Amino acid sequence: MLVAAGFGAFIVYSLFSALIWGPVFNVPYETQGYLSPFFSPLIGQGILPWWFSPAVLILWIPLGFRTTCYYYRKAYYRAYFADPPACAVGEPKLHTGYAMEARFPFILQNLHRVFLYLAFIPLFFLWLDAALSLHHDGHWRLGLGSAILFGNAFLLTGYSFSCHSLRHLVGGRLDCFSCTRRTRVRYSLWRRLTGLNGRHMQWAWLSLFSVGFADLYIRLLATGLFADPALRP
Repeated sequence: MLVAAGFGAFIVYSLFSALIWGPVFNVPYETQGYLSPFFSPLIGQGILPWWFSPAVLILWIPLGFRTTCYYYRKAYYRAYFADPPACAVGEPKLHTGYAMEARFPFILQNLHRVFLYLAFIPLFFLWLDAALSLHHDGHWRLGLGSAILFGNAFLLTGYSFSCHSLRHLVGGRLDCFSCTRRTRVRYSLWRRLTGLNGRHMQWAWLSLFSVGFADLYIRLLATGLFADPALRP
């Protein structure tokens, strides 16, 4: 129930922020040098009609990456489809057989590795946005918004690098880890990614919270509800 509630809350909020908050309530997604991670990289600004959200052009990448993620599949299959409800617990009688990822639309889960490659594109821009936020209106500043953006980029990086597919890409399909220098390098990288992979669930939830919180902070900052605390030289 907690997993279902957590996923549901994030889905509702992300759709509201990406599609409704700006066009309907006129709350900007960019303010004081801070850009919401839902809209990064910003594409089509000044070209798209007012009712079309630029988030639609980029948000499908992180959405596809998380939807097809091995951990998230396990979590939402259990939470929403009771498939299965838990370990060593039988499935409901409504389930006549396991065919989840052999039929449409769940066969699209096999695109996970493609989404992994694509996910590094917005991730690069999130680091860039955080770095650019340190310089605003011709002055350097270390604002709370910058700290939030850097923290979000860090957690999303941890989530991406702890991915099961990336771990397999680096160290999989090898019969010998020590035969050549190349395989020894791959083994070293595989060990480091394995350490991250062991906490993939934690990275997944923390990064899910951080990206939503970063967007919420920037949106509320844009409304003038509070000022951004910042250190300036």
